[in-house]
Amino acid sequence: MTPERIAFVLTALAAVVVVLTRLRFASGEEEAAGRLDISRSVVNVHTIFGVLALAGWGAFLLADVRTWVGYAGLACWWVTTAAGLLILMRWLPARGRHASGPASDSWGEGPGLSVLGHVGLLVGSVVWTYLLVSGKLT
Repeated sequence: MTPERIAFVLTALAAVVVVLTRLRFASGEEEAAGRLDISRSVVNVHTIFGVLALAGWGAFLLADVRTWVGYAGLACWWVTTAAGLLILMRWLPARGRHASGPASDSWGEGPGLSVLGHVGLLVGSVVWTYLLVSGKLT
């Protein structure tokens, strides 16, 4: 598989992570599963930088644009990744006398889906960084 195809596939999967994370937190009435509350600003950063990353990185992969656009898109992916990992923190065990158990929702049991998506986004960001810095994507 060529580096370009790897980048395309990982970009498509990352787009799914950004969209599903936004959909999961979009409803103001129902809280998403987890043990801790996550600030809406973290979810907004995840969405905004995810869209910017898709636009910049997508333009870099699909169009003949300058390399700095690829680096800007990659930087946005890293911000999105950091926000996604912060979102995963909602699954950290809560301690204390008044701590409650994990909240549940209709998306699944436990943090599996979130871990898969956000650790996958981390792996994607590492792979994209390698491909771009090593000159395999030009």
